Amino acid sequence: MYEGVVQDLIDELGRLPGVGPKSAQRIAFHILQADPVDVRRLAQTLNEVKAKVRFCSVCGNVAQDEQCRVCRDPRRDPSVICVVEESKDVVAIERTREFRGRYHVLGGAISPIDGVGPEDLRVKELLARLADGTVTELILATDPNLEGEATATYLARMVGSFGLKVTRLASGLPVGGDLEYADEVTLGRAFEGRRLLDV
Repeated sequence: MYEGVVQDLIDELGRLPGVGPKSAQRIAFHILQADPVDVRRLAQTLNEVKAKVRFCSVCGNVAQDEQCRVCRDPRRDPSVICVVEESKDVVAIERTREFRGRYHVLGGAISPIDGVGPEDLRVKELLARLADGTVTELILATDPNLEGEATATYLARMVGSFGLKVTRLASGLPVGGDLEYADEVTLGRAFEGRRLLDV
């Protein structure tokens, strides 16, 4: 235990996701030893983020305007929506440069153990976007874990009456991976998602 504000700083840093007590202590002491100009810049950036960043009124992605850059881009295909859990998932998909449609950020995944139900996610907003008939395909890109699978299954059932093509991202073996280290579920999915080779 440290005195006063040093311990307060460690405690606050420790509340951040993925930052344990040791990491919080390391970051706190880095801040204490840093140049005051750098610390002021960090504090100013944190304040600016909270003041300027909002969530897109259409898809729920992070934005500085009413709509995010993807929703404002007229070159994006409005007939395909990729549903993700968090804004960081949008960034991951955008890095591939493979997807040219639009997104819908749920704001999490169904997790009864954590008290998160469908009503806590942006499901109503998704259904409203599907109501006008513009969307023809819904890609469910939730995480390949228990919560993500439950969320994808729930959404697939909810949109069944819309007559959409509902797809799920393929999952399986990572490039450069070894079969002997793959778990049974991953290997099983790799078999399910196998594709024909053009020879």
